[in-house]
Amino acid sequence: MTLNNDLVGARVVAVHAHPDDEAITTGGVLADLAARGADVTVITCTLGEQGEVIGDTFQQLVNGDADQLGGFRIHELYSSLSILGVRGIHLGGAGCWRDSGMVGDPANEHPRAFIHSGDKAVAQLVELLQDLRPHLLITYGPDGGYGHPDHIRAHEITHAAAEKVGVQRILWAVTDRTELEAGLAAINVIPAGWDRGEIAAVDSIDLSVELSDAAYAAKVEAMRVHATQLWIADGSVSLTNPRAAYASTTQENVKIWALSNLIAQPIMRHEHYQLGAGSALPENANGPLDGLDLA
Repeated sequence: MTLNNDLVGARVVAVHAHPDDEAITTGGVLADLAARGADVTVITCTLGEQGEVIGDTFQQLVNGDADQLGGFRIHELYSSLSILGVRGIHLGGAGCWRDSGMVGDPANEHPRAFIHSGDKAVAQLVELLQDLRPHLLITYGPDGGYGHPDHIRAHEITHAAAEKVGVQRILWAVTDRTELEAGLAAINVIPAGWDRGEIAAVDSIDLSVELSDAAYAAKVEAMRVHATQLWIADGSVSLTNPRAAYASTTQENVKIWALSNLIAQPIMRHEHYQLGAGSALPENANGPLDGLDLA
């Protein structure tokens, strides 16, 4: 396959809170940008130590038991980054900041909890951005997408660091409510034990990026390797999830997945973004770098 290297020289940095965020929220766009020649780096802020484990095999890795989940998830992260074709860096080095958990989690009080990272995390990100010199930063919106304190903190440090180094554009990864609701309504069969429920979404977006078959496939496989965190209901099995799950949808070429809450949702054929800062998106933009001077 011959790649269209029209983005050689473009530099993109995505700042994410936990392993799996890079795949779930931005995997298709990151894979597409990298395949087209852009230099793409994912900065991950924690090891996701407070994650819930889906399936029984590795349940006791969680914080309340062996507290080994972060060491497991780092391998899932680098498998995902390899599939997407992008580089990975840990903010402050692997293990510098710990997953804070949701609001009210005892992990909020951990001395290395990312929510307490303060000016040190901003300085760490400034140093990385000075080296990487991105044309584009990608992170979450002010609410972190669904209110997770670490997502909100990633948003805060990204904007603080961007202001210090000067960045042309920041995009917030979001979920478009209209497309999500259509995708949810199209699911006609969910696996036994799964459920239907509400998923966080927004009412307006600035950019909808249609994923090519190659970018969509890369996103799906990058999500799949986060096997302690999510399940794709296409009949596949893994060491973590040895029991096959099946779902179906009336939408063509769309797969269904769930986190540990087992709420079924579509892996949509578009990724959605809002403009968080910097140069405006040109009318009819179809890519996150449209309108930027990449010279």
